[in-house]
Amino acid sequence: MTETSYDIRTLNGLIATTIDSVDGYTEAARDADNSRFAALFTSRATERRQVASSLQAEVSKLGGNPEDDGTILASAHRTFLDLKAAVTGQDDQAIVNEVERGEDHIKAKFETALNDQDLGAATRSAIGAAWQSVKAGHDEMRDLKHSLQNR
Repeated sequence: MTETSYDIRTLNGLIATTIDSVDGYTEAARDADNSRFAALFTSRATERRQVASSLQAEVSKLGGNPEDDGTILASAHRTFLDLKAAVTGQDDQAIVNEVERGEDHIKAKFETALNDQDLGAATRSAIGAAWQSVKAGHDEMRDLKHSLQNR
């Protein structure tokens, strides 16, 4: 085991979760009735693609093969976002609720990585930079969910 293999595995796990997030936002944008929500979800998907790219670049710098697909778990039953069930006969509130649930998932993954003292400094720095986007996305979806609940 090389000294960077742990960092590469950790980064690749975050990349897969981030790609799941991109997929979830893309699907949410497609299924949203409200054009404002669709635009918001599309924007978040684009931002998450950039996060995945920056983490992939870090894996390459460490000499690893960057993940370029989502998680098997998500493919099997949509860990990030089970929109098919949420959207069937439901409204944008249900979509926002599912997106926010996915945001809780990615936020937890990044928080765990940020607190992992076994990671190298450069890896933690790359995760920290990506964390800014993840936290902003989480907070935005949380606030949107609460604003819809308070209507």
